[in-house]
Amino acid sequence: MKPEGIQDRHQKIIVKNRKAYHEYEVISSVETGIVLRGTEVKSLRAGKCSIQDAYANFPNPQGYELFLINFHISPYEHGNRENHEPKRARKLLVNYRESVKLKSAVQEKGITLIPLTIYFSGPFVKIELGLMKAKRKYDKRQVVKERDTERDIRRNFKA
Repeated sequence: MKPEGIQDRHQKIIVKNRKAYHEYEVISSVETGIVLRGTEVKSLRAGKCSIQDAYANFPNPQGYELFLINFHISPYEHGNRENHEPKRARKLLVNYRESVKLKSAVQEKGITLIPLTIYFSGPFVKIELGLMKAKRKYDKRQVVKERDTERDIRRNFKA
């Protein structure tokens, strides 16, 4: 049950990172906000972005500020000299406790923070970050094999 005054926000998905689900195993996920400029939001509303090579990182070894790196937002078509850089590092908004947990998890061997979904939650842009562990090649093959057998079984039942 939600507290009074808080309503469900309408969510509109901008982009999903399907490649991440194939390349990595999802351990857990976290919703974060992101600091954007006006032209970036307008480009996102038009759907002009790519999270294919994006990842989140703590650039300062002593700090707990989380940044999204290699997230490409195309320049706004009707923008002027105040337009944004397409691949600048963007700060993610995470509370301190979550930031400490994420930093300790990332310091473990082989764990990465990768954006899974970017969406509008009401007027706000949100990012679903996944704590990911890389799959090995034989794990990927096993998943493809299982998917194919499942598809064949469904076909046989329909016929």
